[in-house]
Amino acid sequence: MKNKKEENSSRRRFLRNIGLGLGSAAIASTPALAATSEGSDDGEKLKLLTPEGKLVEVSKSVVKEAKKKTREQIKTSHKGLPHRKFVMVIDLAKCKNARKCVDACQEGHMLPKDHEWIKLYLMQDSEQTAKYWFPKPCYHCDSPLCVSVCPVGATYKREDGIVLVDSKRCIGCKFCMTACPYSARVFHWKDPETHVPEGHVYNPELNIPPVEGTVGKCVFCADKLRINELPRCVKACPMGVIYFGDLTEDAVTNGVETLRFSSLMVDRHGYRHMEELGTMPTVYYLPPVGRTYPVELGFEDLDPSITDRYKDEPVTKSKKK
Repeated sequence: MKNKKEENSSRRRFLRNIGLGLGSAAIASTPALAATSEGSDDGEKLKLLTPEGKLVEVSKSVVKEAKKKTREQIKTSHKGLPHRKFVMVIDLAKCKNARKCVDACQEGHMLPKDHEWIKLYLMQDSEQTAKYWFPKPCYHCDSPLCVSVCPVGATYKREDGIVLVDSKRCIGCKFCMTACPYSARVFHWKDPETHVPEGHVYNPELNIPPVEGTVGKCVFCADKLRINELPRCVKACPMGVIYFGDLTEDAVTNGVETLRFSSLMVDRHGYRHMEELGTMPTVYYLPPVGRTYPVELGFEDLDPSITDRYKDEPVTKSKKK
């Protein structure tokens, strides 16, 4: 068992790694199903249908080994990372709707273009105030309603604060979607027809591929955190809008600068969205004071399907004149 000094040293190494954008040496993926060498071939064969629709024969022992590895991954995902309490901070003054965070999330999690785990809203607090861009991922609440209503335990919260969904357990009842006051979840209505990388073993921390008839959401890129890397959205943002860190270290980073979380909240008047609901989100916002970019820049080079979301906004009408 680690002593307190060793635990503190481990946390410091993690923060140093994500702060400097290190941790590039990834853990090797689990061997492909057909290439698994563990276990003896007892001669028994099973007929399986491949994603391409081909019928193949696979050794029964290989299938059993693959199931074992999947169970191990799921068990590990429930434990989370010890002695961590993850937190995200979003600086609204820096956001210009570049959507790189959305693109990186969709690519990393094999999501269709109409499925977004992090959404960008055009917000205005009152008629007398200016509009601003508002990125909204899952808030990974400390008191998550989605967890309490799931009838099969598919949605669960770990000790490091991350809320995950086990697609292999999810029955698609949508109770969690109804319970979430932030509309953070999406339902997979159809098979996205994506192909997982060779050697992939199912892991709720990454949760690919999307499964038809189940619910998905932002996972704080738990698979990246396990190898001391920042979430995909944080690394992809060209403006450094999103900070991520560990409350036990009282520090957050956007990959370029590392700041003390507690000081940032006081100095920049940080807040949590709809905090009055009592869900205790672990995503915090910094007000859009002294914005770096005008809102209008957020409409440049957008796909028409995305622009249509904002077509009734006065700022888009004025731009078209």
